[in-house]
Amino acid sequence: MNQLKSRESEADKPGESVPGTALPGALPEALRAELVAFRRDMHMHPELGNQEFRTTAALKTRLEKAGLAPRLLGMGTGLICDIGTEDGEWRGGRGMLALRADIDALPIPDTKTDCAYRSTVPDRAHACGHDVHTTVVLGAGLVLAELHRKGQLPHPVRLLFQPAEEVLPGGAPDAIECGVLDGVRSIIGVHCDPKVDAGKIGIRPGPITSACDRLEVTLDGPGGHTARPHLTTDLVTAAAKVATEVPALVARRVDARSGLAVTWGRLETGHACNVIPQHAELSGTVRCLDLDAWRQAPDLVHGAIQEIADLYRAKPVVNYIRGVPPVVNDPVVTELLRDAMTARRGPDSVEDTQQSLGGEDFSWYLEHVPGAMARLGVKPPGDRSSRDLHQGDFDVDESAIAVGVELFTAAALLGNSSPCGD
Repeated sequence: MNQLKSRESEADKPGESVPGTALPGALPEALRAELVAFRRDMHMHPELGNQEFRTTAALKTRLEKAGLAPRLLGMGTGLICDIGTEDGEWRGGRGMLALRADIDALPIPDTKTDCAYRSTVPDRAHACGHDVHTTVVLGAGLVLAELHRKGQLPHPVRLLFQPAEEVLPGGAPDAIECGVLDGVRSIIGVHCDPKVDAGKIGIRPGPITSACDRLEVTLDGPGGHTARPHLTTDLVTAAAKVATEVPALVARRVDARSGLAVTWGRLETGHACNVIPQHAELSGTVRCLDLDAWRQAPDLVHGAIQEIADLYRAKPVVNYIRGVPPVVNDPVVTELLRDAMTARRGPDSVEDTQQSLGGEDFSWYLEHVPGAMARLGVKPPGDRSSRDLHQGDFDVDESAIAVGVELFTAAALLGNSSPCGD
């Protein structure tokens, strides 16, 4: 915490970080540089879900250096760290605001060139911005710990570093089982958005991401010669009909506004042009914009597949793998994020955003407590490249780290109205 103490006079001045700031907790330059270095080190050493041992150790060491008491999660990786509590309890019994980060990487190669901090691990990359999310929560925690030391933190805060977001159904359910929401009244998070300029956030009350499930289907039946299809189960045609008809059937059995969509990514059957096969396989995803429709989706999909398979005398086996529900932002917590960003950087730093069809296991926390996720702009202003998430060349404008820290620290200071305060 030396870098915090060495600049505490500047950090305490309203407006020191950004014109218009009316809150304490501006980010000192020394800490700003340290956080960029932390993010780059994490970027160079990506770890897959439930294997984030180095990342967890680095976080634990830095938090302990700041005089905090992080606690490892029971899954073996990930941790939580409370600020402003005494023996796990906050005076007056107020619930904590949780700041959540995901710490895992993706199983894809880093294809960036001329980048000093590109991944050193083959076929592993932080191509979704989790290194930024983690650094933001770490930085916010260090600033808030200093504010608490000075008696300037009005409410308790929990830092939550969650493993395995990229592994369906995500690491959040396991983290919840470990008790990470015990004592938490509300939760906030950010996700990098390469389409939003650095220095801004995007917010949206209500659904902001899609539900995402995985679907695997096998079809079986007696094959035969293509000269005698009437004596066979024509699995090629059956598989083609499942691929084309099931999405249409499912879409017609829910409100069109729910956006329930079955999309196939793989269809495989047959080996010879004159042989009708005995086995076919399809796999894809089920995405949905509406929580109620998502809950109906497994039954609807099973029913539609069975109907089509019956028409062609094929025997289906359906493996419907639950992923994540949509992230549905609480309107009050969403406004807290708007107010926090406005307090730090003015109203022009906040923009409305559309719902994404991507999935996010932050949604599981919102099944238990109110919360909201914002999109953190990471695009260099004026950059016209089409770089996107889950691509090997993904990178960010690192000024976004300071923006995220400012957002979270302001939210912790302003979170004094329901459901974040008393």
